Amino acid sequence: SVVPESRPAASSRTKTSKLVEDHLAVQSLIRAYQIRGHHVAQLDPLGILDADLDSFVPSDLITSIDKLAFYDLREADLDKEFQLPTTTFIGGSEHTLSLREIIQRLESTYCQHIGLEFMFINDVEQCQWIRQKFETPGVMQFSSEEKRRLLARLVRSMRFEDFLARKWSSEKRFGLEGCEVMIPALKTIIDKSSEMGIENVILGMPHRGRLNVLANVIRKDLEQIFCQFDPKLEAADEGSGDVKYHLGMYHERINRVTNRNITLSLVANPSHLEAVDPVVQGKTKAEQFYRGDAQGKKVMSILVHGDAAFAGQGVVYETFHLSDLPSYTTNGTVHVVVNNQIGFTTDPRMARSSPYPTDVARVVNAPIFHVNADDPEAVIYVCSVAAEWRNTFNKDVVVDLVCYRRRGHNEMDEPMFTQPLMYKQIQKQVPVLKRYADKLIAEDTVTLQEFEEEIAKYDRICEEAYGRSKDKKILHIKHWLDSPWPGFFTVDGEPKSMTCPTTGIPEDVLTHIGNVASSVPLEDFKIHTGLSRILWGRADMTKKRVVDWALAEYMAFGSLLKEGIHVRLSGQDVERGTFSHRHHVLHDQEVDRRTCVPMNHLWPDQAPYTVCNSSLSEYGVLGFELGYAMASPNALVLWEAQFGDFHNTAQCIIDQFISTGQAKWVRHNGIVLLLPHGMEGMGPEHSSARPERFLQMSNDDSDAYPAFSEYFEVRQLYDCNWIVVNCSTPANYFHVLRRQILLPFRKPLIIFTPKSLLRHPKAKSSFDQMVSGTSFQRVIPEDGAAARAPEQVRRLIFCTGKVYYDLVKERSNQCLEDQVAITRLEQISPFPFDLIKREAEKYPGAELVWCQEEHKNMGYYDYINPRFMTILNRARPIWYVGRDP
Repeated sequence: SVVPESRPAASSRTKTSKLVEDHLAVQSLIRAYQIRGHHVAQLDPLGILDADLDSFVPSDLITSIDKLAFYDLREADLDKEFQLPTTTFIGGSEHTLSLREIIQRLESTYCQHIGLEFMFINDVEQCQWIRQKFETPGVMQFSSEEKRRLLARLVRSMRFEDFLARKWSSEKRFGLEGCEVMIPALKTIIDKSSEMGIENVILGMPHRGRLNVLANVIRKDLEQIFCQFDPKLEAADEGSGDVKYHLGMYHERINRVTNRNITLSLVANPSHLEAVDPVVQGKTKAEQFYRGDAQGKKVMSILVHGDAAFAGQGVVYETFHLSDLPSYTTNGTVHVVVNNQIGFTTDPRMARSSPYPTDVARVVNAPIFHVNADDPEAVIYVCSVAAEWRNTFNKDVVVDLVCYRRRGHNEMDEPMFTQPLMYKQIQKQVPVLKRYADKLIAEDTVTLQEFEEEIAKYDRICEEAYGRSKDKKILHIKHWLDSPWPGFFTVDGEPKSMTCPTTGIPEDVLTHIGNVASSVPLEDFKIHTGLSRILWGRADMTKKRVVDWALAEYMAFGSLLKEGIHVRLSGQDVERGTFSHRHHVLHDQEVDRRTCVPMNHLWPDQAPYTVCNSSLSEYGVLGFELGYAMASPNALVLWEAQFGDFHNTAQCIIDQFISTGQAKWVRHNGIVLLLPHGMEGMGPEHSSARPERFLQMSNDDSDAYPAFSEYFEVRQLYDCNWIVVNCSTPANYFHVLRRQILLPFRKPLIIFTPKSLLRHPKAKSSFDQMVSGTSFQRVIPEDGAAARAPEQVRRLIFCTGKVYYDLVKERSNQCLEDQVAITRLEQISPFPFDLIKREAEKYPGAELVWCQEEHKNMGYYDYINPRFMTILNRARPIWYVGRDP
């Protein structure tokens, strides 16, 4: 048997082996600091908590002389020279250093006010890059001009908060006190990025510090911010508006440091703290797409987070997992965490299980730079490196500003109830501006007089703006738009017309699209035999001038691409389609990853079509597509749920952004939600897209119109918050998609799509219903025997969606075609009062029935019932037929 040798005693070891072991020990020591130095860094400005909940002192860091023994080194070795490994830059131009100097340099790099987490990154080049940026001696030197600029920015950040506190002491404003350094931090990221060629920065952030960012980073006119505090001002715009610390902004200006143009936009968002993350990423992706900026060299995003939300909100993780997916990447985001070390009243020890709030970023190998926010120079250096990292490697990076919150959760809140010790320390804490000004005055970079003049100058700017704000008579929410669409509306922000052209297209275009949809445009491309049958079926339909659901969708998309409209379809498994009906991406059966998208081979100068399978996320991906649709009105952006029921995990985006976005932020958005719906025995999770939720949240009140004029349809659409449809024919689906783009404004469109109807032999449409001159039918009236003799009809059934086909079949089985009329409601909201009235009046002797397959407390009944009562003047009842509650 093999007996392992024990390590020989020190006396018998040769000098050579001792030398080798000591050098290896020094290498291990350097690596230990690189990996674990952040655990002992002095990150908390208050000096009472640890930003790192583990808060242990690793045994392999030399925090005292006796710890040398861990490496088998002694005090006598401190003055010995050691060869430095290639994995460190602490030597600068020197290749050897004494052990004492090595430890001291590692201490100053890794254990002062900056804590670095990056050694988990598995790319050696990236690790070396970070080490060089932080370990090289003397890297954190600032010129006196840079120091003065930093001081001036701190003055603006601090005095803006002081000004608001003086003027509106009893107003909530979610000030930045305790993290005033965030303003110079963001400005540094923007300056550095501008220097590296970035022209457009899109920001998302929660409410803390938003007004300060609007004033001092984006440079919104101060009087426009101040007049938001005036309760007497009337809003000039439609809608309910939102609180001032939720509003967005768009501004193009010259960056004074680089003297280049920069466009900054801050996306408006609700109190759902991290919900804006994917929205910003989608908007950024769209801006990159329209500029042809595939590498993200011109457009980038910055996301600001709170510590508790960053660790607590699952959408943060969903958004990180989009960061490197081909159709979702924005080529790197700079994340800035305002780490107050407290969330509302909850201590970090109760708010997260990970050592740092930023640990979620480790899943995508993003480096994490923790920094003490009371050391402005360290913050600025870290932000500068973060911006360089993003523009060098096009990957995410996190800056964790460890700070505190000077007041309660808002200015009216008493934090001493729950955090007495922390707030006793905060009351004693010298503000960062005073601390930094004293330092610069002591080192003769500025004089006390210059500092006081800087303060007086900014106070004067605020006072003058306050004076001007008094003259404002009305509030314009439109001044707070984060995504203006130049040229789409009139100068006043109104639609250019109130009509919608017909949505049909010439037959030769339909035929051409049908032919391409049934072909493989690439040479030597081997497709699956089952797919050959599907393509053959499409060719046959085209020849016979009919379409099924999938082909109608193809026709709608293809015709819009011809007109220069970019189409983007995203969601889980949308390329093939959950129900294997779509097949927009063909896969070569013999060559790995060789694919073909026939839709991109329709016309030589067509707009591009993007169809992309998403990650298994609804909240994050729907937010992303909403942001994408925000960037331009001239694109059809669709998100499809795998089953309609699955939209419920994205409910936050639906409730806070889609149904209410226009009322809160005067923002139009034309996103389309495709939600497969129908009670087909597939169990409770695969049946209902919950139509009742969308109808309860619809603000359709158009029965108040005095007369149903020819503009009724378009006017109704303009006045609603979103459009809800359940199409029963492929042609109507085709028309509603085209109408979405041809309307002179944009509204979200909710489509309950079918499952069994995708292949139902009766659910087909003729080209005649799609050619030029045809358009979307809000209601499809009975057109059989019953319609020819309406006075004979005993019952008129109103329904929507797939149940129509079940009813027609049963009517035929019972030979009731002349006694029962069936009318389909295709557009449910806004409700087609004019057409339903016409139908009800056509059959005066019939009893009226609403039939649905959904349960009585779900589906459409609670929504349609009062509207039918309005139409019928309560003179005739409408009976419910369907499942029990």
